[in-house]
This record gives sequence, structure tokens and C-alpha cells, in this order.
Amino acid sequence: MAGTASLALLVTACGGSGGGASAAPKEFSYLSVTENTTVKSALTTLAAGACKTANDALPLKVETVPQASLDQKLQLLAGQNALPVQFAAGNAPALTQQLAKSGKVADLEAKLKELGVYDQLQPAAVSTIKALYGGKLEVLPYEYNIEGIFYNKKIFTDNGLKVPGTWDELVAAAAKLKAKGIQPFSASGQQGWPLTRLISGYLYRSLGPDALQKVADGKAKLTDPQYVKAAEEVAALGKKGYFGKGVGSIDYDTAMNQFLTGKAAMLYMGSWALANISDAEQDKVGADNVGFMPFPAVAGGKGSVGQYPSNVGLGITLGAKSFDKKTGDWVGCIARNYGGTALKDHGSISGFKVNTEVKDANAVTTQVRDTISTSKQNVLWFEALFSTKATTVSQTNAASLVSGSMSPKQFMQTVQDALAGQ
Repeated sequence: MAGTASLALLVTACGGSGGGASAAPKEFSYLSVTENTTVKSALTTLAAGACKTANDALPLKVETVPQASLDQKLQLLAGQNALPVQFAAGNAPALTQQLAKSGKVADLEAKLKELGVYDQLQPAAVSTIKALYGGKLEVLPYEYNIEGIFYNKKIFTDNGLKVPGTWDELVAAAAKLKAKGIQPFSASGQQGWPLTRLISGYLYRSLGPDALQKVADGKAKLTDPQYVKAAEEVAALGKKGYFGKGVGSIDYDTAMNQFLTGKAAMLYMGSWALANISDAEQDKVGADNVGFMPFPAVAGGKGSVGQYPSNVGLGITLGAKSFDKKTGDWVGCIARNYGGTALKDHGSISGFKVNTEVKDANAVTTQVRDTISTSKQNVLWFEALFSTKATTVSQTNAASLVSGSMSPKQFMQTVQDALAGQ
């Protein structure tokens, strides 16, 4: 997969202004990722309902690609001056920032203010986006997520387990479950990031909320002993078999299914998983049997369990050259209606305000929404401040870390080398 430098060459080759004037769009084209069905479904609902007028003028058309292929697809389209009206931003903020610098991404803050809907964004979501994108609103928050550990209440109760408050307690609970033939964790090694999120979770609890900012600022390195320690702790989970067999070949959907069918006791995931948990066809353990806990404390650590990793999922942005009045009508309607539609139909929390009364689908959704509203400090995730290249290196090697084919020191060195070369 080409890195950020390759993208820079592409966008420079086709002109910093995004290729000059172009014909008005004939469709509200939207490039999404195959793995995320919620946004596509919610937009389709809006197209037939609240946003029907906008859709009649500019019909919604959705195209999907696997998330692993998204960056390459965006780079190709950018080089051809063929970006769609709306598209899932790159897997790392650096990619979208490059597109924005080349004039290919609309100035969303200015556009939303012109449309009179900027106040429809949740301030916490805006804050998270700006922390990721150099102080600018470069994507829309179709999701607003906090991350933590979902757990199977029945499995915990049946095995006499309490919700772990510390990392040591979490590891002890995993050992007890494994001894009873129960897979402690479900995770996707194929995607990689569900594993690297555990590394950043440990780092934030042990070193504090600025742990990865220090790496980005060059004040620390991933190869420093206290950083390698986090990789060692996560690698140990894999060595002890707590992720089950063949984690490297497990994809996102399979990992989710393992948890929702009761084959694994815990799943580290973002609150976007509430859409799956709220779907009775997928959730065979029952939403009432799912609980949510923060990433546990590390003994003697500088972080707090009240500091939740937060993100806006795979942010969605809009092309600059195709943002005309018809596009604006769509965006204004989305800003006013998406939050309620996503919550009502999918149990999905977005960064848009909910303007209609919606009853939460289940208790765990209420728990997560309450946690979001009371959370006073948020942190990012492992690759949040990485380049596209370093993000890819990190996520593609995560399975090797937990399978034991790459040592913790080797893993951190490999990612640090990719950072140094960005």
C-alpha cells in the first residue's frame, strides 16, 4: 500500500486546487467500507424519508471497498481527480490531511456554518476530530465512539468473576476462564488494530494520557523500555492462548461473531459495536447479557480508568470540487437527522445531536451513552498520530506479536523505524 509520500506526489501531479472547475455532480456518490454497514443503511433510510427532497435532486449512490483497500482506492481516485462527493476518510488522519492540503477536501467547518447546522455537531466529537486533524474539522462524525471491553455477564457470573479493575485482575480472570475451557478474548488479528489498541490502552494507563503524543513529538520512542513493556504484556496474552487459535487469520466479523455467540468472554471494541449488540439476529447471547468496562488500571500507573479512548470511527469527508448547493442540501439534512436515525434504527451513537426522543435499545447502550456524557478526558489510539506507512506496519505486524513470531522489542522497533522514515 502506498504511503503518504506517494499520495503527495499524486495530488501534486494533478494540481493543488483539485484539478480546477468540474461539472456539478449528478449523484450523491458515497464511497464506504464494506465492514461498516450502519452509515450506508442510515443514509439509505434518510434518502427515503427525512432527506427525500435532497435525494430526489441528487440521488444517493453507494460504493464499497474493503477497509484494507481504502487508502489505495482513495489515492487512485485522488490522482485521477475522481473522488466521490462523500467518502470514508483514510485509515490514518495523515491521508486526509494530505488530501485537504491539496484542496481536495471541503472546508467542512465553513460549509456547516454557511448551512446553519454547525451547532448540530456534539462539541466532544468536534474536539476529538480537531485533535486528530491538526485543529481542523476535516471529517464528519457519523460515529462517536469510546472504547473499552465488552464482556459476557453470564460467563462472568457463572465463573464467579467480578469486573476487573486492574490489568493484573484482567489477566487473572483470563487465566481462570482459559482453565475452564472458555476463550477469554475475541480479537481480529487480520485487521490488527484490535490488538494494537490493547498496547495503547496499557500505555495510557501506565504512562499517562500523553504517552503517544510524546512519541509523535520525538520526546520518547516506542523502543524505550516502558513502551516495550506494553507490547510485552499484550504478547503474553497471545502466548498464553487467551485469544484462541489462529488469531492472525480471524477477521473483524468473525471476532465479533465469536463474542456475540458466546464463544469468547470479552471483546475490546469501540461503542460502534452497539449496533451489532442491538441486532438480535447477530447477538445470540442477548443484549442484557453484555456489559461494558473501561480498560483497567495499571498498578502504579499515571493514567486513569476515566480516560477513555475516543474516536469518530472511520470519519467521512466530502470533496471540495463537488460541494455545490445540492450537496449542501444533503449535508444540512444529514446534520439535522442522522443522529436520531442512527440511534433509533441501529443503536449507533454518532457525533451529531439527537433531535428526536429515542429510547435506547438496551441497558448497555444507556451505559455507554452515560459514560460518554460524563467522561471528562479522552485519549486517542495507538496509530492515531502515525503516518499512513507506520499505521500499516503496525497493524499488519500485530498478529505476529501475539502469535510469538515477532518479539515485543522487534515489533516496537519495526513500528518506530516506520515512524522515523515518515
